[in-house]
Amino acid sequence: MSETGNISRGRRTKRLVWLDALRGFTVVSMVLYHGMWDAVFLCGLKAPWYDALPGYVWQQSICWTFIFLAGFSWRFDRKPLKRGLLIFGAGALVTIVTMLFMPEDRIVFGVLTLTGSCILLMIPADRLLQGRITDRAGLAAAAALFFLTRDVNLGYLGFEGLRLVRLPSGLYRGMFMTYLGFPAPGFFSTDYFSLLPWFFLFCCGYFAHGIVMGRSVGKAEGEEQKKIPALLRGLCFLGRHAMAVYIIHQPAILLMLEGLQLLRKAG
Repeated sequence: MSETGNISRGRRTKRLVWLDALRGFTVVSMVLYHGMWDAVFLCGLKAPWYDALPGYVWQQSICWTFIFLAGFSWRFDRKPLKRGLLIFGAGALVTIVTMLFMPEDRIVFGVLTLTGSCILLMIPADRLLQGRITDRAGLAAAAALFFLTRDVNLGYLGFEGLRLVRLPSGLYRGMFMTYLGFPAPGFFSTDYFSLLPWFFLFCCGYFAHGIVMGRSVGKAEGEEQKKIPALLRGLCFLGRHAMAVYIIHQPAILLMLEGLQLLRKAG
């Protein structure tokens, strides 16, 4: 979840309001989704829809948006190496903490690990791609590869159950292959985002940046920050601090639920 939203990598400019607000809206959606998860699976709330298609679509809308926006924001970043290492390190910290204190809900190769990895991988990829492919062609290729590899975690090439080719079982061995997208037998993580297929969605955002910003830089630079409604300012604030919210929101939700249960027992 890259938090960068400045217009240029080389100088300070006004932030893109729509980008911060969209990320902030997705942060709110994420907090509500995880709050619902805790209520259903930890507190026993009955909500059959949550564990069915509506809940799945909700969850996917959050991760798709975050990963796409992280790719879109990459070209804004003046220090992608530093940011990539920071986010990857935060992902490693989440893994260590959950394995030590919540092993039944451990997070291995979660979204922070993925995002940090994508930011780092895009550093050499950016140099390789510049001048060799147009943003439109790159977006089309990245989208096609994302749809083709969407189900590699399940052992197939294909998208959301549309199975095109079964992949060799020999690929699904070891932690490195699990990190790439071929989970080993017995692997478990409550938040698993492998490089394949998600790096290609990150690339979609990267190429979309060139298409969108090529048309809207002048307009974005002229935005009047003082005219932003209060609600939008709140979303922008959350969008600018998305990683911090991600790290602290789950413990905060658990503490709130624990407090509510104690109040219920006391009453």
